Amino acid sequence: MDLTPRTSSDNAPLAPRKRNARWGYVALLIVIVVAGGTIVTQFLTSAIDYYCNVDEIGNRDGCEPGRRIRVQGTVETGSLKSVNNSTNFVMIFNEKTIQVVYEGDPGGIFQECIPVVAQGRLVGEVFEATRIEVKHSNTYAADNEDRLEKAEAQECSPQAG
Repeated sequence: MDLTPRTSSDNAPLAPRKRNARWGYVALLIVIVVAGGTIVTQFLTSAIDYYCNVDEIGNRDGCEPGRRIRVQGTVETGSLKSVNNSTNFVMIFNEKTIQVVYEGDPGGIFQECIPVVAQGRLVGEVFEATRIEVKHSNTYAADNEDRLEKAEAQECSPQAG
């Protein structure tokens, strides 16, 4: 019995197609990188909150209505009201005002005539705040050192009426 291997091309095993398999892996890697980049870009874009003064809303890039922003101003005298577990007040900066609604009680030393930063969105003519930072907190002072000087320079006078 002859046990020598046959060398004819009819019986030779087919070589694996490595070239096409590599392109498949490259294509998969490209799809993963593009998808990951898109997700990270969308996350970072939505996570950016611009700081704006009340007078900059609608007048400065990044301070457009409907976008999530942080707005700085002083709580106007005579404007603070609690209605159905929400806090309503008017913020003023450079003689421009904005109505603010905050669900809940800001607590602490939140009161009229102090600088605050409200984080949220402008919906129509009302700023719907999800967070309020008061001047006395370490977070506010650290994040807004240059803005604090401007806010303290603002006069807080009794509301005309």
